[in-house]
Amino acid sequence: MKRPFLALLLLAGISFSLSAQDVYVAEGRFCAGDDTAWAAPGFDDSAWQILGFEKDWSLQGIDLTNGFGWYRLHVVIPSSLKKGVTDKLLLDLGPIDDTDETFLNGVLVGKTGRDGTDPAGFYEMWEEPRRYVVDPGLVNWDGENVIAVRVYNGAGEGGFYAGAARIGKPVLSDFVTMTVKRTPNSFETVFSSLTKTQGTLEVVVEDVFTNKETSHETRTVKLSPKKETRLGRATGQNTRVRVKYSDSRFGEELAEIFSMPYILTPKAPATPRYNGPLVFGVRPGSPVIFRLAFSGERPMVFDAEGLPEGVVLNPEDGVLGGSVSEAGDYPVVFTATNALGSASVEFTLKVGETIALTPPMGWNSWNCWGTSVSQEKVMASAAALVNRGLADYGYSYINIDDAWEADERAADGSILTNSKFPDMKALGDWLHSRGLRLGIYSSPGDLTCGGYLGTLGHEAQDAATWNEWGVDYLKYDWCGYSKVYNAQNDHSTASYVRPYLKMQEYLRQQPRDIFYSLCQYGMAEVWTWGHAVDANSWRTTGDISDTWESVRTIGFALQKELYPYAGPGHWNDPDMLVVGKVGWGERLHDSRLTPDEQYSHISLWSLLASNMLIGCPIDQIDDFTFNLLCNNEVNAVNQDILGRQARCLVEEDGFQIWARELSDGGTAVGIFNLNEDAAPVDLAGCLAKIGIEGVDTVRDLWRQQDIPMGTYVIAPHGVRYVKVR
Repeated sequence: MKRPFLALLLLAGISFSLSAQDVYVAEGRFCAGDDTAWAAPGFDDSAWQILGFEKDWSLQGIDLTNGFGWYRLHVVIPSSLKKGVTDKLLLDLGPIDDTDETFLNGVLVGKTGRDGTDPAGFYEMWEEPRRYVVDPGLVNWDGENVIAVRVYNGAGEGGFYAGAARIGKPVLSDFVTMTVKRTPNSFETVFSSLTKTQGTLEVVVEDVFTNKETSHETRTVKLSPKKETRLGRATGQNTRVRVKYSDSRFGEELAEIFSMPYILTPKAPATPRYNGPLVFGVRPGSPVIFRLAFSGERPMVFDAEGLPEGVVLNPEDGVLGGSVSEAGDYPVVFTATNALGSASVEFTLKVGETIALTPPMGWNSWNCWGTSVSQEKVMASAAALVNRGLADYGYSYINIDDAWEADERAADGSILTNSKFPDMKALGDWLHSRGLRLGIYSSPGDLTCGGYLGTLGHEAQDAATWNEWGVDYLKYDWCGYSKVYNAQNDHSTASYVRPYLKMQEYLRQQPRDIFYSLCQYGMAEVWTWGHAVDANSWRTTGDISDTWESVRTIGFALQKELYPYAGPGHWNDPDMLVVGKVGWGERLHDSRLTPDEQYSHISLWSLLASNMLIGCPIDQIDDFTFNLLCNNEVNAVNQDILGRQARCLVEEDGFQIWARELSDGGTAVGIFNLNEDAAPVDLAGCLAKIGIEGVDTVRDLWRQQDIPMGTYVIAPHGVRYVKVR
């Protein structure tokens, strides 16, 4: 989803190259509509309103969706900028929501995305920084220049939102880009340049486990303008690669550190093993939908001792159904048996007013399919969740995000699905028969983030419809409600609470449990009042992306003080998992996080007792990603019934140590290296800093083995994740 400005500013990764001669522009004249005459430098825009570039249209009183708006920036560019390292100037506008065409003194100098009038179809690029290298000959030196920007907003908010625009001297990263594409046994460094240049490429390869250098290579690279240069290199698995490109004309370097995928999680035994939560909460009379999370060779037979009256177990697939009318704690022993052996687990079915006793585990469609989601794609991921074995590790929610809604409601006001979802109730029944749960998405506003119908004025009706469809999870996104918020004079915390409290009333009237997930990006410190609207989780930040900057900001910076607000039934939500293939539409790509960063990402989310919602298409999951998602000892920390969120107890020298108390008396500890280089850590010394001493061995959760005290090297952006008793 598109994010409020504060989160965008933290996460967008935009960096300005500071120079005494650079020119910055923080606001411009604005007019809604579309007229090509507005690109001309002599056009009279004196009647246009002034808008800043620090926040989007909706936060500045502009209600404009599926339409055009023009900015005109008047700026004096000093001739001193002529004297630089290149013969080009840079126009850096930051990201623009959703597409743009940019003119300098009437001449088109850049275009990003396709607007709604393009014959090829709308193509949003709202996260893409607009960095246009322009010919100095277009500039009116030491006089006024007009930068005209034609913006098209196709959904949700719109406009500039990431701070001041800059006109200045380009630095290396402004006109040379370097990306690395990996395969299991090789990688390719891909360069593109806006100008003819040459530089030096240095490649260092290290063993990922010993951190010892295995090869070191330096070569000259010549780049041609607007042509890709590809340099391939073979390398083995379990290696870390450092790639650095430099140009003597610039102090800046382009660098990337990455590891080839390496799997730490041991293969699960063929005999039955339980990998799921040890408790499940359901309200009296609500349907029980639960799938026993046993891994092992199939076929498998399931049995139960102590099931309360009204609950039945399918012995062939381990799916619980039925309902319980009387509140209480019901201890149950589940047993799974296959040709190789059997395993049992002591479990508690808690019938009462609190659900979501452990954080939800499942899948959400947004990070992979965006608005291109369909019933067919949802069913493919749901089937793969079972067939690939992720359901055997507790993943059970199948959540449809935005873009399922029809353009109009029925004559009686009922919400309808669009043609991509021919039968939502049938989909819910199909999921429930497999022990999986159906999630849906909406907004308290009239429109969702993607421009689809929201619930405003239809809250009771929509809640009843979702109950009929068999919905078990509601993600309720602020986006469209911003218009209501901006139109009222009350901007107190109560104004943020009001729409969520209203929907809570109607959800609780339904005869089924619906997990209530607030998505409003942490505004008004939602963690302090989310429980008061009976929310089961609340987003604490803006949207996550598959970059280290995003994971580091959201996870390691913004969650540190939120531990008092999490517990059984109510969880902090730092957003979905960005492992596997992501793309927010049809443009799927492998996560840009390195393997070390992905281990840190999953480790921290398990410590935080976070919602564990997969954002990749499950039917395309690879072995490395399966290893990340299906480590039963790591997941057991996330699902621990005590429900204590970890605290960051140590932060020094680029390291953070997080610790979480567990229900069996143990402590889960994550030692994270946030530095750019590998570094040794004394395990005993790290534990002593958080008050744990006198321990001979600890459990390495990723490797699932006991390890001795000693010195261990942690990779850049990597983790050592242990459990101490």
